[in-house]
Amino acid sequence: MPLDYTNSVPLYIQLKDRIEKKVLDGTYTGKIPSEREFMDEYYISRSTVRQAIDALTREGTLVKKPGKGTFVAIKPINDWLGSLSSTTETIENMGMSPGAKLVKTQTLTLPVYLQKITGITEAVHIKRVRYADNIPIGVENNYYPVELGEKIKQYDLNKVSLYDLLEQELGIMSIEADQTIKSGQVKKGDSKLLKVSPTTSMLIAERKLVDMSGNFVEYERASYRADMYSFNIKLSRKK
Repeated sequence: MPLDYTNSVPLYIQLKDRIEKKVLDGTYTGKIPSEREFMDEYYISRSTVRQAIDALTREGTLVKKPGKGTFVAIKPINDWLGSLSSTTETIENMGMSPGAKLVKTQTLTLPVYLQKITGITEAVHIKRVRYADNIPIGVENNYYPVELGEKIKQYDLNKVSLYDLLEQELGIMSIEADQTIKSGQVKKGDSKLLKVSPTTSMLIAERKLVDMSGNFVEYERASYRADMYSFNIKLSRKK
């Protein structure tokens, strides 16, 4: 199907979006079509194809292998909604290597809407970029009661899983969570951290954790690249 020449969106961006969708839905696995095949399918120039491919290569979606072609570089990360698991566990279960990079930690007064959700007025905010096989996949913002947050800050947050830290080091067990998921566009600052286009679509997950006594433990607002992260849930129909 040809691209829309009357659209104000540049042709290479339109092609980039179509390729991303086909990677996400599994149409493209392994080697993608050649430049000539894209030219013939979408009635576009070679330079347009190369712009789209180069953009996807910079973002880590595709990888070029000299003499062989261009290949899908990412493995979509699946997270089952019925299981409370950490990002680290999800990435490891997909056979990929997890990673994290601390962006900042700060103690702040929460905005009113977060005060209502968490029941506290001040919190320690921890912001990290998360990686899968060295590809940045998302940005996580975590908020903790000040006393707990100060304890967490004593650890190397470039290396630890926060869930493991809560359970194994700080003794906070039997955690339950309420979670909502929605779509959105990447924030300007986050697009630079993730090395993606400012128009990149994201999956935004908001999660409130409590301990076995119902005490607030953590509020997390995380945004993940929609081309690399998907949520699965098992459903059954009972009469």
